[in-house]
Amino acid sequence: MTDATENCPRLGFVGLIIEDTSGVPEVNSVISEMSHIVVGRMGIPYRNRGCSVITLVVDATTDQVGELTGKLGKISGVSVKSALARTRICKQENVRKGTADEYQR
Repeated sequence: MTDATENCPRLGFVGLIIEDTSGVPEVNSVISEMSHIVVGRMGIPYRNRGCSVITLVVDATTDQVGELTGKLGKISGVSVKSALARTRICKQENVRKGTADEYQR
């Protein structure tokens, strides 16, 4: 039997550096597809370096973050890194299967 908190979302971030702007439409498509785990987004066009930087704040399980970063990492010219809080952000009675939006905080 697995620990019920394994499906519990954690707060974290995903950082992207986009060196080839031709991949921007695909990046936006992936982020929109996974928008149910995105709490916030900040994008900065860094014209002096010819790239763009995007930071996403996420409320997600490790599997969901893996899915998001995996899809983004396959896009040419995109570098992706992520980190999650060490502790889970929900109580045992709030654990449910599904997305971060489906549990009561």
